[in-house]
Amino acid sequence: MKKSRGSRRPSRKTSGKKPAKRENAARKGPEAFHRFYEDLLPERWSRLVEAMAGEPDYESPSGLVKPYYMDPASIAAARAAEAGPGMEVLDLCAAPGGKSLVLACGIFGDSGGGRLVSNDRSSARRRRLHLVLDEHLPSAWRQRIEVTGHDARRWGLYESDRYDRVLADVPCSSERHLLDHPRALESWSPARTRHLAVQAYTILKAGFTALKPGGILLYSTCTLSEYENEGVIKRFLDKHPQAKLLSPQSGLRMSMTEAVLSPEPKGGSLGQRIWPDKSGGLGPIFFARITKNTKSTRSDEHVRYNSPEGPGCR
Repeated sequence: MKKSRGSRRPSRKTSGKKPAKRENAARKGPEAFHRFYEDLLPERWSRLVEAMAGEPDYESPSGLVKPYYMDPASIAAARAAEAGPGMEVLDLCAAPGGKSLVLACGIFGDSGGGRLVSNDRSSARRRRLHLVLDEHLPSAWRQRIEVTGHDARRWGLYESDRYDRVLADVPCSSERHLLDHPRALESWSPARTRHLAVQAYTILKAGFTALKPGGILLYSTCTLSEYENEGVIKRFLDKHPQAKLLSPQSGLRMSMTEAVLSPEPKGGSLGQRIWPDKSGGLGPIFFARITKNTKSTRSDEHVRYNSPEGPGCR
């Protein structure tokens, strides 16, 4: 069982080098982590910590030769890309491979065509990705998947307007992981989420360049941070008038629909969230569906959204 942060220590006015060191230490580690999220999600953070303490009831995507158990919230997010028979699909940050399995089921399940590119820059994570794809997919499907090791941030320099679907499941703060790994939590600081937001924006931009006009890009994270969620989407839409935010997918099963609460927190209309404290411990997951218009300026078709007022909004 994870423990939420205790009462906040009162600040002391001191001088000299030692207090400066204590001040710097207070900006990192578990105390700073819990303070940051208590400010972001007041009166809710403790419930979220409790909800993330246990394991969700894992499920496996259907159609695999061997079950691959994963958080149902992650399955729902990957399905929101609506990868269909015969499509050409790019998974920019694919390892360890669960969402690529979901995409493959949609592309190859009822089709003799289609192609999936599963990319991950890390060689170690790519080895894991190869293993997952090899063990869980029919050989005929596996032959139509190309595993690559490119920098996702630079993908748009080499391919444009090519893919029917793009999944940008970007590296993120992953609070559930941090709570499960005290050593990783010790090095946490608010700068981490800001850095990850900048990287996520770059990956989203590259994925959008690779997307065909009329295709769907799915941006997803497993973080609660508005920096990396609504903040990234708002900044992207503001700078790319040819991008259109799609309405929520109606095909989510009822339990997922109940767990997606927009517009919570502020600016929630920029995407969908699956909240651990509202879904029996699933997630957290954030995802947004974006398409590319052929027009170069905004039009009345563009989905209206509320400007998030939380941290990271630029």
